[in-house]
Amino acid sequence: MRDPYAVLGVAKSASEKEIKTAFRKLAKQFHPDANANDPSAINRFNEANQAYEILGDKEKRAQFDRGEIDEEGKQKFQGFSGDPFGGARRSARPGGFEFRSSGRADDLGSDGIFSDFFEQAFSGGAGRRGAAEGPGFNAARSAAAKGADLNARLAVRLEDIVAGDKVEAEFPNGKRLAIRLPDGVEDGQTVRLKGQGQPSPLPGGTAGDALVTISFVPHPRFRIDGRDLVHDLALPLETAVLGGKIAVEALNGRVSLRIPPWTSSGKTFRLKGKGLTTKAGGRGDLLVSVRVMLPKDDPELEALFRQRAEQELATD
Repeated sequence: MRDPYAVLGVAKSASEKEIKTAFRKLAKQFHPDANANDPSAINRFNEANQAYEILGDKEKRAQFDRGEIDEEGKQKFQGFSGDPFGGARRSARPGGFEFRSSGRADDLGSDGIFSDFFEQAFSGGAGRRGAAEGPGFNAARSAAAKGADLNARLAVRLEDIVAGDKVEAEFPNGKRLAIRLPDGVEDGQTVRLKGQGQPSPLPGGTAGDALVTISFVPHPRFRIDGRDLVHDLALPLETAVLGGKIAVEALNGRVSLRIPPWTSSGKTFRLKGKGLTTKAGGRGDLLVSVRVMLPKDDPELEALFRQRAEQELATD
């Protein structure tokens, strides 16, 4: 990913308010719902999300400014800095020693005393290189041999969750991966893709993992309640009084809902299996809450109610 300041278009001296304003402007500009015909918009949307994940967090922003983490929010390897042995050098006196470290393991084994020191430190006192290496050394070597993980934030639509099709995640280094969302995936969940990260820096080492954090795109019609979806449906007054069928737009197509006569506002109908996927492999429900809508400028209906009102007054 590019420098998060450049992504949001703010200076490094920008205030928290300026950063938040810049992020909201980009999120609105590149929101997938507003750019249905522009497939590149979701990448810009995800990039802005990742940048704000660092700059919108005081601690992460400070770590980035100090150079402790990179654009992906990962810790940077600092190596051996300064003189780890207190600046001791080989003196002109007989028997004097100079301790130096270039940060390379192979530089540390040229002298017997250096070799013994490092082997004991990393192997838990196992002795010289010919002896069995202990768990400390092996763990350090395994960690060094594993490639770095890649991180990405992926905005997905509710339709993508139930469709079963693969969605594409783009990582800061330009790598793209098509992934299938797991059943029951939740907003904010991180999906780990084993071995899809950076290759190992050492021969025979294992590649890192790809970590994809899922972010649900707000839906224009539905609210999420667990694995159920809630939909407010405008119901014509005529249908509310007489009953009938009305079409409801679900996530994956239209369904017909039968309305009984004299249905009042606030009544909720449950459409089984039309919600989000569950971890068990099924789907939640779609809860349709009706709101009775009065017609606009209906003289006949107005005249009917006036007539009924006059009749009620006449009988009082």
